[in-house]
Amino acid sequence: MRNLLLAAALLWAGLAAAQPYPSKPIRFIVSFPPGGSADLVARAIAPRMSERLGQPVVVENRPGAGGNIGVEAVAKATPDGHTIGLAAAGALAVNASLYPTMPFNPEKDLAPITQLAMIPFFIIAHPSQPATLAEVIAAARARPGALAYGHGGNGSAMHLSGELLKMMARVNLVAVPYKGSGPVAADVLGGQVPLGVVDVPSALANVRAGKLRALAVTTARRIQAAPEVPTAAEAGLPGYEAIGWFGAVAPAGTPEPIIARLNAEMRAALEAPDIRERMIAAGAEPFTSTPQEFAAFIRAEAKKWAEVIRVAGVKAD
Repeated sequence: MRNLLLAAALLWAGLAAAQPYPSKPIRFIVSFPPGGSADLVARAIAPRMSERLGQPVVVENRPGAGGNIGVEAVAKATPDGHTIGLAAAGALAVNASLYPTMPFNPEKDLAPITQLAMIPFFIIAHPSQPATLAEVIAAARARPGALAYGHGGNGSAMHLSGELLKMMARVNLVAVPYKGSGPVAADVLGGQVPLGVVDVPSALANVRAGKLRALAVTTARRIQAAPEVPTAAEAGLPGYEAIGWFGAVAPAGTPEPIIARLNAEMRAALEAPDIRERMIAAGAEPFTSTPQEFAAFIRAEAKKWAEVIRVAGVKAD
């Protein structure tokens, strides 16, 4: 009887493996609440993927714990390609250095599919401040601790970007935490804080109106949303790059052909001009990669930010 049951189980497994992929709807877990750029991207590409895959791709928001809750659900799902996730730098590369314990190991428990977007930041200043990033750095060196910068929350990508700037420029700026980029941009505009590191949409209109000064963009190259704003390297801090980013992952053990298929379909969806325009308007620049490139990028980012967190003594809220 036992041998019969074993044979039946093996037969069932073989039949399941022989089914074409996908054989049922795909859960696309987004580790952010509805309404942000990550959620927008997931909901923009899901219908295109559904059309090409022949099964519904259902977006499910599972925010919390810096992205850990949603990504944990992906990591612990069956590795058959029917549960995938959208995760960002926090859960994939930063949180392991911020949290005393993690519910999953990003490198061992997840299979990268592709990057989806990078999130550039502006280094902004009130118009009363020096006109260039190089001049701000010089002023900060002349008066250590006299200048402050606002950021979107302790341990956020904006915070870490500011701390990296401090390390590379060898300056002492006071970090002031806020709840998101919008309040930072508002307080820089009002002169309550002289500098800020913010996402692009929160400041772009006032930058264009001349009410805020964009000293630099934090990416290695200029961005499509504001090509007139120099990079930090161009503006006086060679070698500087700090970006937010997010990408798609699956549970570790997901078969490589399924990962390759998902990679191809996501990249095809992101090539649609209307999706690209919506992403740029939301402050996200489309950016894709192979699974191998994404895995190497995650490892490099984890190493980079672990050092910044250690040196700066950053703590999560």
